[in-house]
Amino acid sequence: MDNYLDILTTVDLFNGIKKSDLHPLLSCLSAEVIHYKKGQTVFFSGESIKQIGIVLSGQVYVIKDDYYGNRSILNIINAGNLFGESFAYANIKTLPVSIITSTESELLFIDSKKLAVPCAKVCEFHIRLIQNLLNIVSKKNISLTHKIEFTSKRTTREKLLAYLSAEAKKAENSNFYIPFNRQELADYLSVERSAMSAELSKLRNDGILKYHRNQFELL
Repeated sequence: MDNYLDILTTVDLFNGIKKSDLHPLLSCLSAEVIHYKKGQTVFFSGESIKQIGIVLSGQVYVIKDDYYGNRSILNIINAGNLFGESFAYANIKTLPVSIITSTESELLFIDSKKLAVPCAKVCEFHIRLIQNLLNIVSKKNISLTHKIEFTSKRTTREKLLAYLSAEAKKAENSNFYIPFNRQELADYLSVERSAMSAELSKLRNDGILKYHRNQFELL
């Protein structure tokens, strides 16, 4: 666990907590690190979870498969961020989504019950953890609102431009990279891949953007 202390100091959940306090804190939370290969399922839809995950390295997707096997990417979790916290505390019996690794990843898991309920020692950092967790959940709700803004657009063209404009703004540059390949982008925007690829070609031909793989430039 000592190998990951530098990474954990950048995690929002541990904001305001000294590096020297992390080791006893992680022990108190029954923390464990697990290595995953690319494409492995971390949590399956339909199971019950009692842990919160933190991406130490790599990346995971929160996905939803419908009855016909169509897949939608609901969220992307990058290194330093949490996943599963909403479901762990929502008091639901089964998980409505699956969580899979999009790259080789190192994931840290902590007991959600031990995080929410102070231990017998009443460690002062428990209050800080709960405050940080509320802040993280609030930010994720805002992020979800942005995704709804993309997917609520009527046409594939409008969805693409809304998403790419937001990514350019986040990068503070008209030239930027997105974290998806073509199929993943289609799944994220809830559009058909071939129609999306055709629309990207039209946007390029219209002089609105340039792209190469996952690098884009808005003109």
